[in-house]
Amino acid sequence: MVSVDVKIRVTDVDKTISGKDKSLPVLRGVNFHALEGEVVSILGPSGCGKTTLLNILAGLDEADTGSLNITGVPTSKRLGSVGYMQQKDLLLPWRSVLSNAILGLEVKGVSKHVARTRALDYFEDFGLSGFEDEYPFALSGGMRQRVAFIRTILLDSDVLLLDEPFSALDALSRVRLQEWFLQLMDIIPKTVVLVTHDVEEAIFLSDRIYVMSARPGEIKDIVSIPFSRPRDFDVVGHDSFVQLKTRLLSTMRGT
Repeated sequence: MVSVDVKIRVTDVDKTISGKDKSLPVLRGVNFHALEGEVVSILGPSGCGKTTLLNILAGLDEADTGSLNITGVPTSKRLGSVGYMQQKDLLLPWRSVLSNAILGLEVKGVSKHVARTRALDYFEDFGLSGFEDEYPFALSGGMRQRVAFIRTILLDSDVLLLDEPFSALDALSRVRLQEWFLQLMDIIPKTVVLVTHDVEEAIFLSDRIYVMSARPGEIKDIVSIPFSRPRDFDVVGHDSFVQLKTRLLSTMRGT
């Protein structure tokens, strides 16, 4: 049996946010891990601390107590060392599609010529050939999200943190982007932590799911997904998929 390394480990993490009048506990005793090459979802109700946990993993915030480890990334230098795609695509309207895609590389000091060459290698696979010189307003929501994915992947991190990347899309675009994402993970294996409140999305995209309680967020359940990758959207009609969805919804209702 091939041994798979733990890429991310979070141990007993607590986080409280200090407000004007009172402190707000956000995370309590969170334990979490992701294996190398695994897609792990964090599922939970709005306000349960999912994004706060991603911000801590990304280095945008720090835990009050507990520890975290991302293999190969010094804890104190993880900011900028992991790919982080937030809920909105955050494309700059005054930059072309290609210029938006290379923004992260430019910030890291890569020359514009080298950055453009690297980005263009992805444009055909991402269905964006011919749109390099367009501006964001000319793109559909799904195309904008693909540009944001290219920008994130170009940073060449082993770890991708995704904060509800498909939530702003219509139902059909969301399914197409989800299928595209799974194909992408087969081509460019990464360790992915995906935050979502969509149960079906979590099952469809993940290898494992952590279910969080309402704030302060605690891990209430851990579920391994029985469907191997690659997979397509037909899996959502399987009895085992429906049963798993029902179980997860029941768990979330109890939070």
